[in-house]
Amino acid sequence: MAGRPRGREKNITGAGKPVYKRGQGLGTGPVGSADGYSGRGGSGRSGGPSRGGGKRGKGGILALLALLLLGGGGAGVGGLFGGSHSGGYEQSYSQDYSGYYSTPAPAPQTPSPTASQSAYDVYNQLFGSNQGGSSSSYSGYSAQSNSLGSLYSATSSSGWDYGSNTGKLDSSVHPDARDKFTDVDEAESVTIMVYMCGTDLESQSGMATSDLQEMTNASIGSNVNLIVYTGGCTRWRNSIVSASANQIYKVESGGLKRLNSDAGSVSMTKPATLASFIKFCDKNYPADRNILILWDHGGGAISGFGYDQKFASSGSMGLAGINEALRSGGVRFDIVGFDACLMATAENAVMLSNHADYLLASEETEPGTGWYYTNWLTELSRNVSMPSVQLGKRIIDDFVDVCAQQTRGQKTTLSIVDLAELEATMPAALSAFAESTCDLIEGNDYQAVSSARSAAREFSTSSRIDHVDLVHLARNIGSAEGKALADSILDAVKYNRTSSGMTNSYGLSIYFPYRKASAVSQAVAAYEAIGMNEDYTRCIQAFAGYESAGQAVSGGSSAASPYGSLFDWYSNASSYSNSYGSGNSYSNSYGSGNSYSGYSSYDPYDSYSSYGYENYSYEDVYGMLEEIFGMMGSYGYSYSGNRSGGVDERALSGAAEYVSANRFDASALYWTRGSDGQYRISLPESQWGYINQLELNVFYDDGEGFIDLGLDNVFEFDDNGALLGSYDGTWLAIDSQPVAYYHVSTVDDGENYSITGRVPVMLNGQRADLILVFDNENPYGYVAGARYDYRNGETETVAKGLTGLSDGDEIDFLCDYYSYDGKYLDSYMLGDPYVVDGEMEISNVYLPDADSALPCYRLTDMYHQQYWTPVLPAA
Repeated sequence: MAGRPRGREKNITGAGKPVYKRGQGLGTGPVGSADGYSGRGGSGRSGGPSRGGGKRGKGGILALLALLLLGGGGAGVGGLFGGSHSGGYEQSYSQDYSGYYSTPAPAPQTPSPTASQSAYDVYNQLFGSNQGGSSSSYSGYSAQSNSLGSLYSATSSSGWDYGSNTGKLDSSVHPDARDKFTDVDEAESVTIMVYMCGTDLESQSGMATSDLQEMTNASIGSNVNLIVYTGGCTRWRNSIVSASANQIYKVESGGLKRLNSDAGSVSMTKPATLASFIKFCDKNYPADRNILILWDHGGGAISGFGYDQKFASSGSMGLAGINEALRSGGVRFDIVGFDACLMATAENAVMLSNHADYLLASEETEPGTGWYYTNWLTELSRNVSMPSVQLGKRIIDDFVDVCAQQTRGQKTTLSIVDLAELEATMPAALSAFAESTCDLIEGNDYQAVSSARSAAREFSTSSRIDHVDLVHLARNIGSAEGKALADSILDAVKYNRTSSGMTNSYGLSIYFPYRKASAVSQAVAAYEAIGMNEDYTRCIQAFAGYESAGQAVSGGSSAASPYGSLFDWYSNASSYSNSYGSGNSYSNSYGSGNSYSGYSSYDPYDSYSSYGYENYSYEDVYGMLEEIFGMMGSYGYSYSGNRSGGVDERALSGAAEYVSANRFDASALYWTRGSDGQYRISLPESQWGYINQLELNVFYDDGEGFIDLGLDNVFEFDDNGALLGSYDGTWLAIDSQPVAYYHVSTVDDGENYSITGRVPVMLNGQRADLILVFDNENPYGYVAGARYDYRNGETETVAKGLTGLSDGDEIDFLCDYYSYDGKYLDSYMLGDPYVVDGEMEISNVYLPDADSALPCYRLTDMYHQQYWTPVLPAA
């Protein structure tokens, strides 16, 4: 059905192996969601979900929402941007399983009112314990890191929505573009500076050594100076480069010549280190043409570049830091390239336009193989005045082609952007786009902007860095200003290529908050440091403000948990008396004293309050927004163009009216059973319009608590658009062992598709994720490799590439485990130990003891609020 998400194809192979947790808890923090749902449905370490009568206290929640929106707190967003379960009324858990799954239908579900809470209670709900620290820095994996263990998020795209720009070379020069810093036509010499921060890419996989080998394999001319600065690594996998100190080498045909054996033991993410290297090259190898390549991990618009393994606490080099280094270095470059992830951003382009003529970088994460250096170095040596776009094209083509051969299933993007042109054409277009988008947000059309943002091609979705393709986003908005901005970007992107099926990646991304709106404050600080467009800054603040307000009004984070659905099932399973399919009458008495009858006439859209839902009034919402935006103003951040700390009255009134009238009605999330015996959830199309994502979430009751088996993009709608409760009792398995699986992304160009997911594991004793890919040639999937996780928030950049698996590798599958009161207890090994021996088979298997599997669906709305359906009754 149009507008509905696409699910993957399943291959059911029979009965699966036992599902059980094994060993002692890992103590590493959750491996599924970033916060293990702690602080969403629970009150931290001391208890489970907080529910009961009374109206939610607004003040504490809104103050903390504003605080998080401004970057305060420190718990990260794991505890904030969750969602609500559809829940029933509070009922105590009972060990009496009589009647469990023995009746065909549950009670109608209504949102659970939450008691008034103290600021302390609200704090615990928002920042609840993760059994090892806050969600931003618990003893395990940072919720703000690049880890695929971060909070699950998924994206989906189908086709090139506005036509592909890949493989099309544009050598034109815009008439308004400034003169280039480098006269390439007259160049007789070139110096290429490679800033190679080896990090774990080298120490674990030898990727830097491989690229050095590719460089030495080139036929390098005497008028080409290829200078490499090495460091940032605890172990180099060759006999030449030392890890004891940073060093400088000149690459010559067939080998390396050491220029400096001890350039100091200093962090490579410090701007001064990069600046010193640039000055060294400029002094000792002056040339007509200069190219700079930064080699390492990348984190995009906010985190910037680099992770020094020897100085992990030094963090990354943000765009402001790169700007400082380039300014201090004093060299104007022909090309600045990033053999690193996620650095093809509009923000990076704005900053670099003062220092270079071209940006060569990737929107998406890069495979670990990175650029292929041999061919383009040889060609440049033959002609040092080779046009920049032609040189960029050769680098891009080799990169995409080699990655396709060597890194099956990994996404690749690479583009070259004319910064001289972009500097002339983008600022005015971006301002107009930002202002018109703000008008939409504040003019009763937030939903259109949210839908456009949700549907935009997103990069590194698992890390929640909120980078989307700028052309795709601008075109999705549908405004004349959006089209004009997209056209200016497409003209400035001179060459772009992507891997097969990597659609809607037009060459330049931008930060736009949605999954992690609390990072807006970091973005604002970064934007001010690099001179980013102020209109765009106000636009993303307005969007994040509406999103935060929408979440608060929709229930905030205190109800953001699937466990209400699980508890309600246990509480109510034995008390249903009904015969669905023959009149749909229902009678039941809840523990709260509320009784329902005449279920067939129930219309949740007639009135929120008729079934106990305490709907916020316009005045309530106005007060919430006034507090949020007022606090933004008091911290010096603008809203609606007002930087004085006040709030625009008209904008505030419009926001209150919009948020109070436009939100998802969770009371409609209940299963009904039709005459065909099939369970359904029926929502009006207007309500489906509020939903941006849908996943199947399955928990397994092992008799002591719940094992979280993850989230999968498998679902089905009937001809009338109702969600079918079609769970078949299976779950994804590797060689028949059920595993915790989390869908990450789906791309689909209409002919080719690729669905990616992850399975948390210990790989040879080290925490990692197996990356699973399902595509046209492999509809039942294959294991593309493993990606190691960073621990303790040591970097916010995103790791390049995947590690291949070899026979004999030892794997322990992992899972998160929860008590019956919804508290995250720990993460454990899942099932039997596994040793790689040949190709690993992916399939769906029937779970043992089918009644122990508790399936429900998670829906994410336009405010990025999440809701869980009740547990699907057994057929």
